[in-house]
Formats: sequence, C-alpha cells, structure tokens
Amino acid sequence: MRLVLAAGVSVLAFAADAAVAAEAPPAGTDQAIGEVVVTAFKREERAQNVGATITALSAEKLRTSRVADLNDLSSFAPNVDIKETVPGALPTVTIRGIGLDDFSTTSSPAAGIYIDEIPLSSPGLMSGDFLDLARIETLKGPQGTLYGRNTTAGAINIISARPAKDVEAFAKLGYGNYQAFEAEGMVNLPLSDRAQLRASGKTIQQGEGYWHSDLLADGSPGARDIGSRDVWLGRLQLALQPTPDLSINLKLEGERSRSQMGVPQSYGTFTPGMPFAPCAPVLAGRLDNSQCADAYGYQNTHADPFHGDWAGTFPYNIDQYGVTSTINYTLAGVQLTSITGYINFSRLYHIDVDATPLHEFDFIEDEAVRQATQEFRLAKDTPLVDLIGGAFFSWDHVLGDNTNLTEQWPLLLVGAASGAGKTTYDQITRSAAVYGNATWHVRHNLDLVTGLRYTGEDRHYVGGTTFDTPSPLFGINDTFLDARIHDHNVTWKLGLNYRLQPDVLLYVSASRGVKSGGFFSGFTNNEGQLLPYRPESLRAYEVGAKTQVIRNLTFNASVFYYDYGDPQTFVRYVDPATGLSVQKVGNVDSATAYGADIDASWRPIQGLTLSGGLGLLHTRLSSFTTAAGVVPAGNRLPNAPSVSFSGSARYEWPILGGRLHAAVQGEAHYSGAVFKDAGNDPLIAAGDYWLFNARVAVSSPSAKWELALWGKNLADTRYEVQGTDLASLGIVNRNYNAPRTFGVELSYRY
Repeated sequence: MRLVLAAGVSVLAFAADAAVAAEAPPAGTDQAIGEVVVTAFKREERAQNVGATITALSAEKLRTSRVADLNDLSSFAPNVDIKETVPGALPTVTIRGIGLDDFSTTSSPAAGIYIDEIPLSSPGLMSGDFLDLARIETLKGPQGTLYGRNTTAGAINIISARPAKDVEAFAKLGYGNYQAFEAEGMVNLPLSDRAQLRASGKTIQQGEGYWHSDLLADGSPGARDIGSRDVWLGRLQLALQPTPDLSINLKLEGERSRSQMGVPQSYGTFTPGMPFAPCAPVLAGRLDNSQCADAYGYQNTHADPFHGDWAGTFPYNIDQYGVTSTINYTLAGVQLTSITGYINFSRLYHIDVDATPLHEFDFIEDEAVRQATQEFRLAKDTPLVDLIGGAFFSWDHVLGDNTNLTEQWPLLLVGAASGAGKTTYDQITRSAAVYGNATWHVRHNLDLVTGLRYTGEDRHYVGGTTFDTPSPLFGINDTFLDARIHDHNVTWKLGLNYRLQPDVLLYVSASRGVKSGGFFSGFTNNEGQLLPYRPESLRAYEVGAKTQVIRNLTFNASVFYYDYGDPQTFVRYVDPATGLSVQKVGNVDSATAYGADIDASWRPIQGLTLSGGLGLLHTRLSSFTTAAGVVPAGNRLPNAPSVSFSGSARYEWPILGGRLHAAVQGEAHYSGAVFKDAGNDPLIAAGDYWLFNARVAVSSPSAKWELALWGKNLADTRYEVQGTDLASLGIVNRNYNAPRTFGVELSYRY
C-alpha cells in the first residue's frame, strides 16, 4: 500500500499514517520513507519525479494535527502566510510573499483555492471548515498553465475523500476548553459492484467565545463572552462506474453557521482630551493605550487582546451549498475529463472596526456569491510525450450590502447629523480559457516541460457608497461606478527535469502567471477610489533538487527568483476635479522576491518520524505614492516573513505487550516579523513568534478506536494576524491568533 500524501520539493511527510505504520520494517532494519504520490499536476506521479515545489498534508495528518480550516495550513508550510482580515472571516493566502493586499469580496485571490478542482472565485468563499478530506496540496509558484488565472502565488488543492468499494465508517466525538464540542461521522456503502455512496457530516458547537467583554450587547455594564460557534457541515457523494472505461462522481455539500464574529483589540491614537492631536507614542511609531485615546476620549484599559469593552451581538451567519460532477472516460488511450461545479453562498456579519463601546466604525455586511464553472480536459501518455489539454469556463456573481452603523464620528467631523452610510456592489465576471501542457521525454532521464494557456475575462461592476447626509466640504461624498473591464492574457511554463540518479532529481523552470484586475468594494467617499486597478503578472524562475539516496532520509531544496509586475495594493489617487488625495487599490510599478525552500524527512528508527521545513525569503517593492506621501523603494511585501520554519516529531510504539498502541507527536512553527501592508506601517506590523502543538494517543493495534489528548498553541502565544490603521481618526485595531486550546477526542473506525 502506498502513502498518498502529496509531494514536491517542499513535501513535508510529517507523520506516517496508520497504513505506513503497519507496513514499517521490523526493528533493526533500514526504516524506509513511505512512497509518496502526488496528483497536483492532474495525473498520479511519484513525488520525487515532479519538478515543482509542493507541500501536502495527508488525511491522517489533517486529523491528528487538527487542521480544521484554511488558516491552519500556514503552520505546516514554510514560506506560506495566511491572515484573516477580520477575526473568523476573509482569510488571505500569501505564498513566497505574493498575496492579496485587499479585503474586498469582489477581488480575486493571488493564490488559487480549489475544492475538488473547482476554483473559489471570491475571498468570501474561503472561510469554510474542512470535512472528510483525502489530502491538501499547496503548490508554490505561478500555476497559470494548468490552473489558470489568479494563481500567481500558487494554488491550494483541497481534495475530498471519494467513495470507496468497501464498507467503511468513522465516528469521532471531542470536547475542549471554551465549551467546545465536536462530532464528526462518515459512512461509505457499496450499493453494487458499480455504485458507491459516501455520506459525511460534522458539527462544531462552541458555547464560550475567546473574547470577553465588560459590556452587554446594548452597551450597558455586564460581563459576557463573544465568539460562540454553531456550525453544521454535510456532504453526500455518489460514485458510479457504468462501464470499465467510465466513472462518474456526483457530490452535494453544504454548510450552515449561526456563530459570532470575533472582535479586534482597540488602540487610541490621540492625546487624551485633545481630539485630532496625535499622542507621542503614535508619532514615534508605536501604540500605548496608557497615553492615547480615541476622538471621544475612550482608552482601552485591557492589556489582554481578548478582553475589551465591546457592544453589539456580532452575528456571523453562513448558508452555503455546492454541487460538483466529475466524469472520467477513457477512449482509445485518451483520458477525457469533465468537471462541473456550482456554488451558492451567502453570509451576514458585524465588523467592529474601532473596537470601542461606541459605534464609530461598525459595519453590517450582507453578501452573496454564486459561481458556475466547467472544465473539459484530455490527457494521453506516450513514450515520447505526456499531453494534457483542455478548456475552462466560469461565471460568478458577487452581491453585497455593507451598512455602516456609524453615528458618532460624522457629527464630530462636520457638526451635523450626516449619520451612517451604505455601500452596495454588484459584480459579474465571465472567464474562458484554453490550455495545453506537454512533458517531452527527450531522453530516458531528461524531460522537457512546456505549457501554454490563453485566458479572456470580462468583469462588470456596479456599486458605490451613499451617505445619509453627504458633506462635500469635509470630503464625505456619495460615490457610484458602473464600469466594465476586459483582460486577455497568455501564461506559460518551461522546465527541464533531469534524473541524475534514480533517486536524485534536478530541475529548473520558468513560468508566468497573471492575476485579474478588479474593483474595490469597500466603504468610499471619493469616486476615484472605485476606479479599477490593472492585472498583475509574475515571472518566476526556480532551480531545485530532490533526493532520497538513503531509504530512510528524504532531502529536498529549491531556490527561486520572482519578477513581479504591477503589484496590486493601496496607493494614492488625486481627484483631478477637487485636488483631493485619497487612498485606493491600485498598482505599484514592480517588486522582486527571492528565497529558498528546504525540507527533510527522516525515519531513524522504527516508529519515529522527524520532519522539518525551512523557508527563506527576501522581498522588495519599487517606490510608490500613498495618501501619506512617497514611499521610497525598498519596502517589504506584506505578509512575507524573512524566515519561517515548520517541524514535527512523531513516535509510535506498542504497549501492554502489544495489546495497545501509543503515539505521541509534537509540532513547532516559527515565523519572522512581517508587515501587514505595502506601506510597512509599524502600527499594524507583527513580531516574530513560535507556535507549539502536541498530541498523545492510545489506540487498538488495528487503529479501529483511538483516545487522544491534544493541545494547540501550548505556550499561549499572541501575535498580530492583521490590523487596520485609522490613526488620523483616532483608531488603530489589531486582530490576534487563537489562544491556547486543548481537549480530548474519541474516534472509532470500521
């Protein structure tokens, strides 16, 4: 039996799963690393033969490490950073310094997220929880040929466990701190020799939130917690094999959440009693609530970022369902594949930007995303060349209604009841592409990889902000835009894979990726902020080596250089009619990034697996202008730590004379300091940090049942995930990672 984890230059075989453990050689023999197979490039390949950088986690690793959603992945992949723009929502993936510096639901990610080969068109779709997965693969570098637009940084493949031909079942119950109860189950039934059914479900019921407020929802004194979770997930799959050459997989899945949004920590930026007079610490580039207050004199006296004075109910409601059809047919040695998908998503949530008792900058966001995709693909392998080609079509519709609850700050600014505002947006995007990829077997140990893709895209945006009482004198104007942008681009890949020895692969590659242009859908008071921004492009060059000359040791390394054109970020716009300077999402001329990915996996003795990965990164932006002035060349890209590290150790051994099986594992993750915006604002920057996780388990020798104790973020480390700088209006906020969590779980597998 092979271990299907996924692989590449950065494959992190963190821990052998039960199948590999069962096949481990007897004590005293050479402990071979399990064979790793990767399907990231649309065909099954041995990992050490793939000239690319891929990090992957198996189903067993996802389970034992409690990888519950997208945010957890960065702890297992060096040179990958994932932040949440607001607590619990809008994750942003950055790979090797390339990411999204915007929070709009209408924007496109720089790292493509795929669920069973269906791309997620909007960042709003990326906040779901994981259920019954086979593996997750992270591909580093532009993936424009096989994956298409919006993969300049790379791609993350989330792959569901498919129906199997044997009766299988799985059940798990767990309980942890913060009154967190989890239940998960799966049943796989063979209906006949040619039909199988797989049903899976999960619920997360967390009665106590991480955040504790000294105010009730209406603002009156009283203690309460915020951040409870009520989540239900379900999936039903039907697999059919009408003939030996035809297979069909139909999937229906959904999620329902009636939870609470998290809240940030508040920092004032004005001198107490002197609104709009910056306090001394802020002028020095740091925050200090003991010396600073907001415009209304509020000072947050709570040092703990999870303790504050927050008013509001903070709902976070999600309703989503998706349908996917995957059809494979073999005809005369040609593999024909059709992948059809539809997603219907809606959610409502309350963001407290100022994080104070007042509704200075509070928003109720009501948004919906619908998308439909279709891909047709042909593949054929010959002694001379392995071919993959196809066509891709997509349509997505993003609707939003962002209501501003602000009542206080407009009074302060204009002396009149201008009151709240409302932002609406309606965007439709259509895209079509054709592509081809060929791996030429030049010699028995030399392959030439060529790929080309043509994409055409049309995006139509209608939206803007309406104020109750606009005040043009103070720069508070209604805004509206009805515009369309078109883009046609070509992406490509060229590479060489040379097998120096059967277990030593050397490779070099060059590729180009493109990320779509778009529109900003946030709160605006100048129509210039709504003007579209251009696409960005990335040329990537990579050299790597993959080795397994010793059966129990795998060592892989790569170096890369990126030439980044027209990076999208917040820049200055000067209104030609009024001369007013405002901030908008636009383009910087260029940026560069270079670095390395290194990883190793070693099994020195039976039952022990040691793994580690190191990411090194240097990024540099060209000069650009913001509303605060000219930013000279040399700034670092957002969310791009210079050093990142992930490591793990797992040891398994029999106890009680072999009647039981024990396993213990520990994990460590390090990230260097990062800036959260292209301006390298020190007020919302994050320092370096370590995270430590652990798990201890006892199971039956056959692993049918298991009892485990687990802990995440054992040192209770706090680091800044994201922040918002509104210092000119008296407010800076910071979002933080989850505190220490721990619990117990009991699982049974049939």
